[in-house]
Amino acid sequence: MRKLVTNTFLSLDGIMQSPGGPSEDPSGGFDQGGWLPPHVDETFGDVVLDVHLRADAVLFGRKSYQILASHWPRVSNDDPMAAKLNSVPKYVASNTLDRVEWNNSTLLTGDVVAAVSDLKRRPGGDILLIGSGNFAQTLLRHDLIDVFNLVVFPVLLGHGKRLFADGTVPAGLTLTRTRTSATGVGFHTYERAGDVPHGSFLLDDQP
Repeated sequence: MRKLVTNTFLSLDGIMQSPGGPSEDPSGGFDQGGWLPPHVDETFGDVVLDVHLRADAVLFGRKSYQILASHWPRVSNDDPMAAKLNSVPKYVASNTLDRVEWNNSTLLTGDVVAAVSDLKRRPGGDILLIGSGNFAQTLLRHDLIDVFNLVVFPVLLGHGKRLFADGTVPAGLTLTRTRTSATGVGFHTYERAGDVPHGSFLLDDQP
């Protein structure tokens, strides 16, 4: 079965909302949009590009798809990220869009959980979920994400949309890769490792 991999930009307190600019997602009164760009350096570019190049297909919710579809088709395919995103199969989960025009895009409507489950059963390599905070919540509640690429930035935002919210299915994880950039960004890859392990520091005679 194919693995579903999420690549998520997070603040240190777990916020994933509107990293690229103030207008990306100001919903809920979020006023800290654009917290990512000041931390971009060569390491960031190399690691994020590598994650994308490994993917055999990419998956989006509506909002993230529209943001990226308004940018990357205008970038020359001489850029390796543009070449990848403009050519790779793209799947968009939405019950409000009636068409998707970015090259090699397919609209997933109706029961998107069933649609993603079907995608995972098809032949092929990893499927990369990009951004898509609301959609990620649905996938987490149905235990469909296998690998977490978490890019953690040295900022505290205080409020906003979180990747791991109520409804996340408990799971054990194994750290398989980690790296830190000169700007203090941490790149951590976690893969599923069965159930949550438990133990206790209590003595035998303690209640």
